[in-house]
Order: sequence, then C-alpha cells, then structure tokens
Amino acid sequence: MSDFTPLLEVRKLTVSIGNKVFCRDLNFKLQAGERLAILGRNGAGKSTLLSVLAGLRTPHSGEVLLNGKTYADLGARQSALIRGWLPQARGDAFASSVLETALVGRHPHLDRWDWESEKDLYIVRQALAAVDLSAFEKRDIQTLSGGERQRLAIATLLAQAPRVFLLDEPIAHLDLKHQIAMLELFSNAALQCDAALAMVLHEPALAWRYCNQALLIHGDGHTESGPAREMLSAERLSELYQYPLAAIEHDGRISFVPK
Repeated sequence: MSDFTPLLEVRKLTVSIGNKVFCRDLNFKLQAGERLAILGRNGAGKSTLLSVLAGLRTPHSGEVLLNGKTYADLGARQSALIRGWLPQARGDAFASSVLETALVGRHPHLDRWDWESEKDLYIVRQALAAVDLSAFEKRDIQTLSGGERQRLAIATLLAQAPRVFLLDEPIAHLDLKHQIAMLELFSNAALQCDAALAMVLHEPALAWRYCNQALLIHGDGHTESGPAREMLSAERLSELYQYPLAAIEHDGRISFVPK
C-alpha cells in the first residue's frame, strides 16, 4: 500500500439498528498519527459505530477499510494484526493471572500451534509496566478492582501492537491520575509508533487536549466531523448534548462547564 493509504477509512457508512439510524453516509479517514474523538449523548450510537469500525457488526451500507482493504479481504488474523479493539464491557468467566491475560494480546502474532516466546513475554511485561501493573503479574484477575481490570485490558491491547486502536470509553473506571496517564499512552502510541486511534470519550475537554479530529454523533443520523479545535466549541457541544455549555480557557487548555 502507498504511504498515503489511510490506516482507517470510512466510505458512505450508514449504521442502524432496526429503524433507528445512528449515522448516515459517514465519511472520514485516519492516517498514522491521527487521533479521533467520538462524542455524543447516551444512546446516540457511539459504541454501535465503533463496533462497526472494528468489523464486529455489519453496517446498513457503506464500507470500512483497514490500510486500504476490507475486513473480508483481510480475514480475522490479518485484521487483528492491524486493528485493536477495547470494548466498553468484558466478562471474566474463568480464573486467570494478570500475565496470562495480557499474553492473549500476542495471539494474533503466533502461528496456530506456537507458544509465546521470550520476546512475547518481554513485550507483555513492557505493556504491564506502562499501565502500572508490573507487580500484579501473578494476581488472579477476579481479585482486581474495576480500574485495575481496565488497565489490564489496555495492557493486553498494547501487547497486541495494532496500528489502529479502537477504544470504547478507555478511561472508564480509572482515577484521575490513570485517566491522564492512559490518554498520554495512547496519544504517544499514535504519534510515535505510526498508529491511528478512534476513541469514545465523554469529557470534551480531554478530547480537545488529546485528539486532533472529532466526530459528533447526534443520534438521529446526523453527524459532524473535522478538526477537533473546530468541532469542539461551546456552541456545537451545547447542541450535541442539548444543554448550554461555556468554554473556560486556562494555561492554553479549554474546559467546558454547564451554564
């Protein structure tokens, strides 16, 4: 593929469930280094759209391309080498250690009957260190707090080393320190590792700080997308959330507060 081929491209995408249309004829592209924030009210279709972008749900019409190819063209394994998916919720039916769980992220890189190598272990331990879980390797995942389990999911995704990160509320359950740390981590992955990311966020100020693109989903089929600094204005966000907001600037950063 050409260096100019987008890592993620959406063409005339319409996403719906039953008679409910969440977005209609959506188009956008993400190149390496670009970070897209997806914002909207509860029930607007953010998670549904993200699952379509991840190849887990079929759109009503249109297509999603990873590095110029459809999911059907790539197949499951090649897709997993390009696209990483962080769902909003997960279940842990069986006991497993933190290290064993994070090693799952390396599975797309292994042949069918391969065992994890020392290199895989090194990559996973680096990922656990990045999310402040190095001391938790032997812990049973069912003993973790919600925030610790979220950080483990992020470490598993980092171990996968995809080029496209699709993140559904990646800072859910995290305290303030770890919210900022994880957003810094993903932003650096995009900027320094030639990756792209699209993530659902509920805090417009963090989207303004960490993303250069924004997609606003109004929930009735209407969407707006473009540069984050243009999309994330008090006027647009007030319309999006159907509540008046004011923008407050401090030290070159912006917060949005209810009026």
